[in-house]
Amino acid sequence: MKQILFSFLFLAPIFSITTLAQSPAAAPKPPAKPAPTKPSPATPAPAPSKPLVPALPQSPMVNPDSSGNQDVVKILRKAKSFNTLIRLLKTTQIINQVNAQLVATKNGGLTILAPDDGAFSQLKAGFFNSLGERQQKELIQFHVLPVYVSSSNFDSLSNPVMTLASDSPSSFELNVTAYGNSVNISTGVVDVTITGIVYSDKTLAIYRVDKVLIPLDFKKPKPIAPAPALAKAPKADKENSSAEDDDDQGQGTKNSSGANRLISSIRGTTLVLSLVLAAAAAATMS
Repeated sequence: MKQILFSFLFLAPIFSITTLAQSPAAAPKPPAKPAPTKPSPATPAPAPSKPLVPALPQSPMVNPDSSGNQDVVKILRKAKSFNTLIRLLKTTQIINQVNAQLVATKNGGLTILAPDDGAFSQLKAGFFNSLGERQQKELIQFHVLPVYVSSSNFDSLSNPVMTLASDSPSSFELNVTAYGNSVNISTGVVDVTITGIVYSDKTLAIYRVDKVLIPLDFKKPKPIAPAPALAKAPKADKENSSAEDDDDQGQGTKNSSGANRLISSIRGTTLVLSLVLAAAAAATMS
């Protein structure tokens, strides 16, 4: 019995070690799953700029995919009611300047503020013809901006706005105010409203305005021309001396003639006296 107990106690540790050695290794713990991240909210696309000027029903082309032949006269004729402006563009030859600038420009473009026939009819009769040739050209150039302005970018302009009428915006002043769905223009003489888009592409924009833009420079009084320079008068001393010499000469002439008359009178008296004495002496002797 003791031997059996002893054998059991001796073999028990060995059996435990063998059992532990033969037991499979513990499976590794699976890696912790990362916490799901919340997706960041998508950035909303910027809303397209809202046009400040509505398109006209008869506009021949508004925001085309590709700009075609930019014939300003053809565009205005197709839009109708711009006959006066077309005629003035031709007679002043400003249309040549506009077309040349459209051909040469790549990024700048042009913006034309086009008064319709009704706007020109508001002017006094004969107003345009009362202007000189230079002012006629400046009046039409005053309606053309040397940059392209889209219908939604009028509020980004800096006043005063440059025009083709002058190299300086302060010379022919034009101020643009855009708020809400309205674009107003002030020249210091008239307040004008842009009433619609006639034409717009990537480099040329034509907008209809309800009045003719009259520059403030046309109303300013013209500077008075300086009086012509007078010829320099001779010095006072010379004038006085000359006058005195003339007086002396005149006085001397007068004195001389008086003395001559006195001498002649004395000679005449002496001659008469001599004749009298001679007659008396002759009478005595006889």
